[in-house]
Amino acid sequence: MPLYICETCGTQYSETTTPPAQCPICEDDRQYVGWNGQTWTTHAALAAKYTLRIEDDAGLLGIGLPSDFAIPQRALYLPTDAGNILWECVSLVTDAAVAALKARGGVDQIIISHPHFYTSMVEWSEALGGVPILLHEADKAWVQRPSSRIEFWSGDEHKLSDAVTLLRCGGHFPGSTALHWRDGPRAGGALFPGDALQVVFDRRHVTFMYSYPNYIPMKPSDVRRMRSLLEGYEFDDVFGYTWGRNIIGGGRAAVDASFDRYLQAVAG
Repeated sequence: MPLYICETCGTQYSETTTPPAQCPICEDDRQYVGWNGQTWTTHAALAAKYTLRIEDDAGLLGIGLPSDFAIPQRALYLPTDAGNILWECVSLVTDAAVAALKARGGVDQIIISHPHFYTSMVEWSEALGGVPILLHEADKAWVQRPSSRIEFWSGDEHKLSDAVTLLRCGGHFPGSTALHWRDGPRAGGALFPGDALQVVFDRRHVTFMYSYPNYIPMKPSDVRRMRSLLEGYEFDDVFGYTWGRNIIGGGRAAVDASFDRYLQAVAG
């Protein structure tokens, strides 16, 4: 039986004989149903139509689909002291992408920031030898293809090693996660926030939204909580959710200024 993939958000579902009646992720007010209604594809159909983009993004290996399919996030390969991490996922897995990852030492675990980027996470795990997928338990209900490979973590901070910590930022989704990598990829460290705080087009600030496509601002209380959670974590770089949307150098100051700017704006 096919594993259908939503064409608007890119989420892969469990096996069904016919396409699901709806995509709960897209029907949620943080997302949207495509203007032509709910449509579906399969992994085989994606592979026939698309070639993955596999290239450097600010010093890290990135993997992504062309921007005309679903949400244009890219995954990043992080060679850390907690093992080799695939941060985020995309809907298509290819032999070329798996080979590129294996050539760099393989992947020890997949970690994803929030449900919009779960995509074909189980497909990726299986292609990489059954590696674990780490998600925050607060977003467990959004998993559309359950698997024994998925492991849920809890709490606000989860230390994977001396240098790598997962932070439950919340706000966008209850379990929205950022990854803090103290030692890399450059001296000064980096923050990988997914959509919990999103690098904006000027690449000098981040912003905070409950829904990005529907322009619903994040609650100030959630933003203040996030600010408190990030206190004490230093980073020079902030790697955004998609190609080139990164703040390289001065990242900590940029995030602090963005907290001030946002809270002043929503306070009127």
